[in-house]
Amino acid sequence: MASEETLRPTSEEEASEIVRQAAAGGRTLEIVGGGTKRGIGQPSRADRQLSTAGLTGITEYNPGELVLTARAGTPVAEIEAALSSNNQVLAFQPGNWRALFGANGAPTIGAIAAANVSGSRRISAGAARDSLLGVRFINGRGEIIKNGGKVMKNVTGLDLVKLMAGSWGTLGLLTEVSFKVLPRAATEATLVVHGGTAKEAASLMATAMGTSADVSGASHLPEAIATRMPGMPFDGQSATVLRLEGFEDSVAARLERLRAALPPGSETSTLDTGQSASLWQSLSDVAPFAASNAPLWRISVAPVWGADVAAAIRRRLEGELWFDWQGGLVWLQLSGTPDDAGATIIRDAIAANGGGHATLMRADEAVRANLPVFQPLAPAVAALSERIRASMDPASVFNPGRMVFDGDRKAA
Repeated sequence: MASEETLRPTSEEEASEIVRQAAAGGRTLEIVGGGTKRGIGQPSRADRQLSTAGLTGITEYNPGELVLTARAGTPVAEIEAALSSNNQVLAFQPGNWRALFGANGAPTIGAIAAANVSGSRRISAGAARDSLLGVRFINGRGEIIKNGGKVMKNVTGLDLVKLMAGSWGTLGLLTEVSFKVLPRAATEATLVVHGGTAKEAASLMATAMGTSADVSGASHLPEAIATRMPGMPFDGQSATVLRLEGFEDSVAARLERLRAALPPGSETSTLDTGQSASLWQSLSDVAPFAASNAPLWRISVAPVWGADVAAAIRRRLEGELWFDWQGGLVWLQLSGTPDDAGATIIRDAIAANGGGHATLMRADEAVRANLPVFQPLAPAVAALSERIRASMDPASVFNPGRMVFDGDRKAA
């Protein structure tokens, strides 16, 4: 268990010195921002916490260039407020997982980058890493590294920027990030297709994504999930929801185009701008599973396999689930805590149905300590990942063991 002693540097130089001293003294550091995602990963074994709470503020933002740069500890709410005042957004629609994990802190922009948190708009706008243009970070030697650029055409060091996105603080301490931003859509609407099974929804979503309607969100909510979405006219049925964004006339025309592509006899309704925005933010926040401590899995597969993977799992495990990203993202909340939190059954189902990966997003610390929380890597990939990590953090200062289960490390 990590020490509760927390170091709070207020400058990049101070943070760099803390890391240098930790490396020299054989001490380890758990990197934290707002603390909203501390429960993801193997339980921390670090000696101290290193907080980015003192590294805050937007350092550069020119709306005309569609780029915003901020220190890593800046709350996402502050970023979104600045963007909103200029009718701009983070294209990848990051979710706020505070309620999902029962956390009290505020999500930070550095954690969004480090965890590659991407919401429902990912299927059209890409993931967080696709909008991440540049980073400043401190490696395990205490060296300050700048990688990438602040304009979209500058791709210097792009691979390292992408490596930092989704590294969960195991490669370095992010101190500053630059994101591409986009204009906010003038309006949005969501077409609701009522009823249908997950398999039928998969076909419907594939059809919708193949049209010229430019769908920016595609999810399927089984009946049990649809009925707990407050203020939504789902009438006690399952619902497949398809979002369109843009100028009002364009959205109206594309809605008609989308309706025409549906199977004959489909029962539909439309959510207006306010309802649509509320629904998709709730889905990005994983709100249907927020009021629970039950084990929660995030399963990523090819969209064509989502319904089959879910069906294979449901034959052997009890729980509730819903689909985002055209069926390629399955959120699964288990009933109770089966042996190994269902990891073997879930990962076997994925392997037998097209491949993919599963992450145990929420579970008690004792459960997470005894199984691989993140999808185990193939031996060659695991060896490459370890070489990259060791080159950036040779003394294993940062978040030791967060992404690698001890059993995996010993087997390798």
